[in-house]
Amino acid sequence: MSTPQKVNLTEKFGLFAEHWTPKVVGEVNGQQVKLVKLVGEFVWHAHEDEDELFLVARGVLRMRFRDGDVRLEEGELIVVPRGVEHLPVAETEETWIMLVEPASTVNTGNAGGERTVTELERL
Repeated sequence: MSTPQKVNLTEKFGLFAEHWTPKVVGEVNGQQVKLVKLVGEFVWHAHEDEDELFLVARGVLRMRFRDGDVRLEEGELIVVPRGVEHLPVAETEETWIMLVEPASTVNTGNAGGERTVTELERL
């Protein structure tokens, strides 16, 4: 078995420019660690079978829920439980997010649509 390699988040975020297109940078027990750059508002959606962890690496994220919002700044995270409808909104020009979620998670959850990413690139 080879020695595990470290991941430099700033370096990995520098490898892509697309928004709302998660990139896989690691895996842990069936969970994928993904990086995504956000601009503006996503779509309302839920994941019936998966929890999601959002960690803000740069910028500000407002996670909207039907019963209120949670504002996250750099270094803060939130876990969105399965089945909870949410709407990620980047409050800064560009917000960088690290996600930890099951490999089966589709970015748009039950909403589908043109922002759905089916093939995830590995960095």
